[in-house]
Amino acid sequence: MQHQHRQPELVEGNLPVFVFPTELVFYADEQMSHKQVLTLYNPYEFALKFKVLCTAPNKYTVVDATGAVKPQCCVDIVIRHRDLRPCHYGVYDKFRLQVSEQSQRKALGRKEVTATLRPSASQEPAGPRPHEDERRPKEQFADSEFFEQTAYQTESRPAAGGPSLLTVLLGLVCMAALMLPTLGEQESTVPVYLHLSVNKKLVAAYVLGLLTMVILRT
Repeated sequence: MQHQHRQPELVEGNLPVFVFPTELVFYADEQMSHKQVLTLYNPYEFALKFKVLCTAPNKYTVVDATGAVKPQCCVDIVIRHRDLRPCHYGVYDKFRLQVSEQSQRKALGRKEVTATLRPSASQEPAGPRPHEDERRPKEQFADSEFFEQTAYQTESRPAAGGPSLLTVLLGLVCMAALMLPTLGEQESTVPVYLHLSVNKKLVAAYVLGLLTMVILRT
């Protein structure tokens, strides 16, 4: 009986998808707003796979653009705006969340969420203009196309290229300076002009310490 009750819901494209919020607003002058969270809730008795698509994927970083939601559980999808140039102010983009049963590939349901970048929350108009705000997204998305969030758009950063050649050479020079005899030492086969004072060795040790910190961070 449970299978017969569930079966009509599993028609392709007809499964209701529960996502909150349904609109994302980013503000260029508020760093906290550059990161938004979409919550996808699965109220069903079976697990769901999800995929996040976007009309402008190069403008956003989506953490875990694909994944799964256990029955009667929810998952948070982090979205960051990565292109805050003024040319994007007021432009409406759209995210589409597609869900499917884990044993199937076809999309059982989808939900679309609008996203827009605005210059400042303090510049928002005092009164809403619902007719204009509703018309602009519909006109813009009349022939919109959605794209997948590829791997390089997830939370990642370029691999470090290691310390530069100049940093390594400078470190070797400092190490050599510390190995030279101190000025005033009598029993040494090293020429006198290569004997360094205590102050010079302290400077070499300080620089070597800074270089070590730089190398460890790269």
